Amino acid sequence: MNQTTGDFATLLAKAGLGIEEAAELLDMSPRSVRRHIKGESKKLDRIRLERLREIADSRCSGERPDGFRFIDLFAGIGGLRKPFEEIGGRCVFTSEWDRFSQQTYAANFPEPADSDHISVGDIRPYADDPSKVPAHDVLLAGFPCQPFSIAGVSKKNALGRPHGFLCDTQGTLFYDLAKIIKHHQPPAFLLENVKNLERHDGGKTFATIMNVLKNELGYTVQRRVISSTPWVPQKRERIFIVGFKSEEIPFNFDDLVVPEGDGPTLGSILDDEVDPKYTLTPNLWKYLQGYKEKHNKAGNGFGFSLFGPGDVARTLSARYYKDGSEILIAQDGKRPRRLTPRECARLMGFEKPGEAKFRIPVSDTQAYRQMGNAVVVPVVRAVAQLMKPFIAEALAQEGREVPELSQRDLPLAEPVAGR
Repeated sequence: MNQTTGDFATLLAKAGLGIEEAAELLDMSPRSVRRHIKGESKKLDRIRLERLREIADSRCSGERPDGFRFIDLFAGIGGLRKPFEEIGGRCVFTSEWDRFSQQTYAANFPEPADSDHISVGDIRPYADDPSKVPAHDVLLAGFPCQPFSIAGVSKKNALGRPHGFLCDTQGTLFYDLAKIIKHHQPPAFLLENVKNLERHDGGKTFATIMNVLKNELGYTVQRRVISSTPWVPQKRERIFIVGFKSEEIPFNFDDLVVPEGDGPTLGSILDDEVDPKYTLTPNLWKYLQGYKEKHNKAGNGFGFSLFGPGDVARTLSARYYKDGSEILIAQDGKRPRRLTPRECARLMGFEKPGEAKFRIPVSDTQAYRQMGNAVVVPVVRAVAQLMKPFIAEALAQEGREVPELSQRDLPLAEPVAGR
């Protein structure tokens, strides 16, 4: 690959541009953009290259805060990162294994060339040698839930085997997370997972996690299941686990500020005009109707769910790309349609109604997967704002100062639309 073409691919990633967006901004065809990325084109217009360089530099030129340092593990598309940057944090390390999620993450969190931020895929080599992970004050992780193989401690002792998380959770990604916490001992952490984590494997999985965090790693830990409906028009419940190393930090999840009254409805995030490609095909709509009718006759509740602008949607899942059946939008005189990826971004709180600020450089299929696996940003924002003074207090106990953001610089954890 020649140097010029290599620069093109690098700058495109730095600018966080998708194929279509790059083609429009650079007055090129999408096919030409793809050819330059792959190095199949021998010549590249230097004027376009400089234009791309300007776009990349402008998106990476923002000042970085000098506040507390945090790491973003199992980062997805950055739903945990954004609120913690808003309260004064600086991300110094990101781990996300999925290459398509990496593209969306990089598009929305571009790093300047002189940044000390480290971005990696697989976390396991870094968990094997946690010294490779930069020192940090807060650890963020939306870790996957995996089954733990838990044998009785007495049996392990009898066999001369180690117990505790070095054995109970070995082979799971929580094990890697625990090793990083053990090595760095950050003053605080925030973990996120599905609500059912508490009931997984009859409660054994969650009991093991809490035992590791509290007794083996020595943190004061609180948890809370939070519904997203006060902030976004979606019924989505997730468990958040907050830990502080100091026992003197009076963090209390009961103090979480939750908007009062009825939450927003789907009408607040839906576009007035949508590409016809999101309308279900006749065959798919016929299949979904037949599937639901069959299960209704059998007394089951399986099947598609149809919503209007005054409703609140079911939980958006990573399988939404398959048929969209969990959240179908009714259309007058037409077959129902899927949500668009842009509407999904609003449903997850990555942007406000009427905005198109969140960059989506991937295909619709990948975008649906990413949104279905993401966290609801306004919920995390509320948790981050609750943690903010206690993070500062924890650092003050270590003799450190963290610059405070003025209130006008700090977005409030408000719902996506007015009441």
